[in-house]
Amino acid sequence: MNFEIDAFGTLVIAVIFLYVGRFLVNRINFFKNYNLPEPVIGGLVAAITAFVLYKFFNISATFNAQIQSILMLMFFTSVGLGADFSKLKEGGKALFVFLFCVTAFVLVQNAVGMSLATVLGLDPLVGLIVGSITLTGGHGTAGAWGEVLEVQHGIQGAIVLGMASATFGLIIGGVVGGPVAKFLIKRHRLSDQVIEDKNDTQLDTNTRSATFEYPKKTRLITANNAVSTLGMFALCIFIANLMTDFSQGKWFELPTFVWALGTGVILRNILEHVFKVNIFDRAIDVFGNASLSLYLSMALLSLQLWLLADLAGPLITILLVQALVLIGFTAFVTFKIMGKNYDAAVLAAGHCGFGMGATPTAIANIQAVTNTYGPSHKAFLIIPLCGAFFIDIINAIVIQMTIAFFG
Repeated sequence: MNFEIDAFGTLVIAVIFLYVGRFLVNRINFFKNYNLPEPVIGGLVAAITAFVLYKFFNISATFNAQIQSILMLMFFTSVGLGADFSKLKEGGKALFVFLFCVTAFVLVQNAVGMSLATVLGLDPLVGLIVGSITLTGGHGTAGAWGEVLEVQHGIQGAIVLGMASATFGLIIGGVVGGPVAKFLIKRHRLSDQVIEDKNDTQLDTNTRSATFEYPKKTRLITANNAVSTLGMFALCIFIANLMTDFSQGKWFELPTFVWALGTGVILRNILEHVFKVNIFDRAIDVFGNASLSLYLSMALLSLQLWLLADLAGPLITILLVQALVLIGFTAFVTFKIMGKNYDAAVLAAGHCGFGMGATPTAIANIQAVTNTYGPSHKAFLIIPLCGAFFIDIINAIVIQMTIAFFG
């Protein structure tokens, strides 16, 4: 028996499980000590509940996809609207160094997936599916490339396999980021460094923070601020939908969320630097953080864990190895290259999020870590920009070249 849940019902259930996650993280020391994000825990409880209902009572639910899509677009729009050119400049060299780490890992991820697929007697392109297509790319990339691999390269079941792999990745990406950061912080005694930094530099209430930084900080906004900001969100999403339709089938075709993010960047900087309009970052932060929490809870709420049962033994083996490679790479490569300091540990947690999950998972990871140990302004500058924009471009280029070579 399947129940159709409308937009309001979907939102209510997502909020309930978001608060369930918050309750569990506050009450269970293991979740709190290992910095597991509240939306991830709540969403996992929802996904497990759905799995039990489906397996033992044959009850399933279809949640409204439109509201989840809107929240996703609002999240990426907030990333764009928060990215003024001064912040890009502030990211500086560290942004490009982190991009190098991300690019290297995409190549490693595909090498591991395709090598293991070949050893296990599978088509190498199957290894690409359980590589950067799904683990770095997520569900959207899995659906898009799965269709290409099925139609043009004869990989049967590529879409189902991709969705199941992306589901696995989203769960693992949200679970391992916090423990990796905790391991690095304790091993290198970085918490002492954070305390010293806090004592040396107190947070100025007038200091501009990066988008998604200090998610639990009270932010004063007015109705006028909220209306103006919602208008900017709506304009960005409207243009993104137009560009998605216009670019369909053309060489510059991009997913809607990329158009939304790019439009946000352009709109923000034109208004601020050309027309000298005062942009209300506090309102952008509030709407961005709310969209992030609700979207992530809703995404996990909609996961069908029984899809993982469709993965054969060899594919599960590849995914488990990919998880171990991610942990090792972020703990010993990303952390080292980014400076072996507290910021580097937080960036490693974020890399876990979109290295085997999605950008919202990455941001939830770094929020969970900084809520426990202290702020990391550099991480909140770099992770949203890299995870939401650059990584998709890099991944698309790598996938295209790999398929062209092996296809």
